[in-house]
Amino acid sequence: MDSFELNKIMGAVLATCLVLLSMNMAANAIFSPKKPEKPGFEIAIKEAEGAGPAAAAAPSEPIEKLLQTASVEKGSAAAKKCAACHTFEKNGPNKVGPNLYGVIDDEIGHGRNGFNFSAAMKGKGGKWTYDAINKFIASPKGFIPGTAMGFAGISKDSERADLIAYLRTLADTPVPLPTASK
Repeated sequence: MDSFELNKIMGAVLATCLVLLSMNMAANAIFSPKKPEKPGFEIAIKEAEGAGPAAAAAPSEPIEKLLQTASVEKGSAAAKKCAACHTFEKNGPNKVGPNLYGVIDDEIGHGRNGFNFSAAMKGKGGKWTYDAINKFIASPKGFIPGTAMGFAGISKDSERADLIAYLRTLADTPVPLPTASK
């Protein structure tokens, strides 16, 4: 192949590239999109009256009644939802969330093997009673607004009671079950 043939091939490639570049520039000039001043748009949500965070955390039945028929075996199965972020064995490591062995009757936001709780959790105060755990598992962000826990909650009363019955067994000395008030 002589140099003249090579020049023709290179010229054709260069001409093709120039044609494509000029077509792209012309198309961008003709069909240029309008960019919004502020990206995105606001979604307006109408909140129902009285449906604040406290209303979302209100379980429908008292935990004392639910625990009477709770199943530890079903609670162990329900705890698999929690296992992605928590461990359950004695002196187990913390993960994204703290180890849950002996959590019932423990201080809220303190004392879980050096786990660094969110400011909202530290500021809540009190103890993890059966009722407090029930409300928290029903709606973590409803019970403790600003918590770092990203779990949406368990809406089914019986499933929460099963899970709490399982958590009760995770202690050297399980906390006595509350008596049902009449």
